[in-house]
Amino acid sequence: MERPARTESPTIGELGESRTLARILPRLASGDAALLGAGDDAAVVAAADGRYVVTTDLLVHGPDFRLAWSTPFELGWKAAATNLTDVAAMGARPTALVVAIAAPPTTPAAVLEGIADGLHEGLAALAPGAGVVGGDLSASTVLTIAVTAFGDLEGRAPVLRSGARVGDVLAHAGARGDAARGLALLFAEGTDAAGEPDPERAAEVRARHPELVAAQLAPHPPVAAGVAAARAGATSMLDVSDGLARDARRIAEASGVGLDFDGEALGADLRVAFAGAEDHGLLATFPPGVEPPAPFEVVGRIVPAPGEVLIDGRGIDAEGWDPYSGWDGRSG
Repeated sequence: MERPARTESPTIGELGESRTLARILPRLASGDAALLGAGDDAAVVAAADGRYVVTTDLLVHGPDFRLAWSTPFELGWKAAATNLTDVAAMGARPTALVVAIAAPPTTPAAVLEGIADGLHEGLAALAPGAGVVGGDLSASTVLTIAVTAFGDLEGRAPVLRSGARVGDVLAHAGARGDAARGLALLFAEGTDAAGEPDPERAAEVRARHPELVAAQLAPHPPVAAGVAAARAGATSMLDVSDGLARDARRIAEASGVGLDFDGEALGADLRVAFAGAEDHGLLATFPPGVEPPAPFEVVGRIVPAPGEVLIDGRGIDAEGWDPYSGWDGRSG
């Protein structure tokens, strides 16, 4: 999946906006829904049933990624993946992305080309037919990637967080805790003596734990499972990006019910599974008697305990990722 890094490249400051865009845009496809792609002041994207799902997300160097650990290709892939799962969680099929990048003028153009390649191949793998239809470039002291994603409901009602009912089956699709394990390894073994990210040590971590590091830096979420869940009659659903416990509580509070997880179904390391963020799996509920479609696995049930998250009937704390908690403002 990862492409080799270029050894020589002009900076985006040397090229300027127009020539930088000329290097990036040919690497991206507009996708099947684009009636008019990049090149004008705005794109035109088909919304066949008269509605569209829209979401946006930021990746900022420091709190969200470290260039010492991530390749540009991985950044592009992750930027696509994190937005595609939000669209999928509504039961929609992703159709288009708009991508804005702010970067220091000293950034090699090859970095933006790598991001574009990651976006392109991430879309091809996770949401075939979707594409990048436009965006923007700007200068900044910190590399920042902002993505807005659009999706087609294809005539279905959106699947909300507020639809779970007592008696529903609770099911999950995707990894549980792998991204957190990968990040913990990078912090523990991929840093120098001062605790700063170190590329050489990170490479050693990659070699020893390739799947866990990939789960953090270039996740492969079950995007297609969102539409499958909606077609199967899912009553509620969301993207698990901030930790299973924290996101489960969001369904519990929105629906006025309790989510009771089966500890055996979740596996041995419950703390990592519940507190670990950025797996970008899907958590959904289904009516009694409905078999959740693959790759969903039944992990619990909905009970009359409004706003509560439980394991085997006992309450737990809703740990997980909060961008404003525990961050000291240092760049990675």
